[in-house]
Amino acid sequence: MLNFAVYPNFQKKNALPCAREVCRRLHELGGAVWVDEAYQAEFSDLPYVQYGLFVLLAQQADIVIAIGGDGTMLRCARQMIGSPAGLLGINTGHLGFMASLETNQLELLEKLFTGDYCCSQRMMLKADLIGEHKKIKFHALNDFVISGLYGKVFDFSVMADKAVIGQYRADGVVCSTPTGSTAYALSAGGPLMEPELSCIELTLICPHSLFNRPLLLSAERKLTIRHTADCSRNICLSADGEPPVAFPAGYSLEIVRSRHSIRLISMTESSFFDSVNQKLMQSIKGAPEDSSGSIR
Repeated sequence: MLNFAVYPNFQKKNALPCAREVCRRLHELGGAVWVDEAYQAEFSDLPYVQYGLFVLLAQQADIVIAIGGDGTMLRCARQMIGSPAGLLGINTGHLGFMASLETNQLELLEKLFTGDYCCSQRMMLKADLIGEHKKIKFHALNDFVISGLYGKVFDFSVMADKAVIGQYRADGVVCSTPTGSTAYALSAGGPLMEPELSCIELTLICPHSLFNRPLLLSAERKLTIRHTADCSRNICLSADGEPPVAFPAGYSLEIVRSRHSIRLISMTESSFFDSVNQKLMQSIKGAPEDSSGSIR
């Protein structure tokens, strides 16, 4: 019997009815369905749903199903660190670039029982924020973003191992995985990368220069980003879009490839390039359009 851990984000429209339908279908197909104990009220009339702490459920599951948007999948992935389970995303958000299924494709869940699906191994990054005898650890599937609040520029340096890459003045910097190349790094002018690649992307946010370009580095490098400004200027660090933490002057962020990775499950024959064409070159799902097809 396959064990499924379901991770819904009920802040997303239609996530609750979708999660209940997913649980029903998995049960009818012969799977054991588990949900975090915080959601017992939402599933109390479904006697086959079992409960526990999600971080523990993810370690014991064969497959984890995240229901929501890309942010939901990123939060789920961090709670899965160390788990051998595959991660399947069902999109109830807007873009849903990382998700394999839409809510009108739930009949494809049967493929999870026949093995008729593919897995994409995605590297993660680990970071240590170091300063004043403190060390705070972070993990990210997409990216680490260092930026100033209110559009303030600040000074920082970047090293790869012991080599200085550069001294910069910019609104910030994005350090991303190939999976994260389609997120903030893309909006900041970075390149698209096939998500199975092993490398680290460094993209400056609005650099005060005419010549800075995104940089791709070996995944085996250790990047060190040091805040070199004279004052903190409200500089913050965010991992995968989570609430930011302060990045004071004199602190440094050491970024390396994590020893953990995430297996994303694909249920359709659509390729990465199909997703780029369908989701990054089309109108955002749910946004109103005028008669010319432009988003208003």
